[in-house]
Amino acid sequence: MNDDLKNILIENAKEYYKNALEAEKKQEYNSSVTLFFKAISSLADLFVLIKEGKMPSNHAERFRILEARYKEIYKLIDKDFPFYQDSYKARLNKETSNMLKDDTRKLFEILNIRI
Repeated sequence: MNDDLKNILIENAKEYYKNALEAEKKQEYNSSVTLFFKAISSLADLFVLIKEGKMPSNHAERFRILEARYKEIYKLIDKDFPFYQDSYKARLNKETSNMLKDDTRKLFEILNIRI
């Protein structure tokens, strides 16, 4: 089951990342930020699944586990989460999108996943 779940998380992260790049090309930065953050969340869940043997059930549990045990990943996702929240009520820009894109790439690298 864990292998199936790992594969789903990887494929979802890649799909979100690919679609975020497409949205970014169209200068649809709210969409790209949302999709990059979804990729980050999938990768963070994958990281926790690999390290802990279980997947967080929601954002709050993900944050608690990462904050308690994996500070590097926590700092990254904690920094990016407010931009994801802002995507509902603000117009985001290319710089924000690029920052989340870079953070998504960092997580792919940490997990040794080719994109």
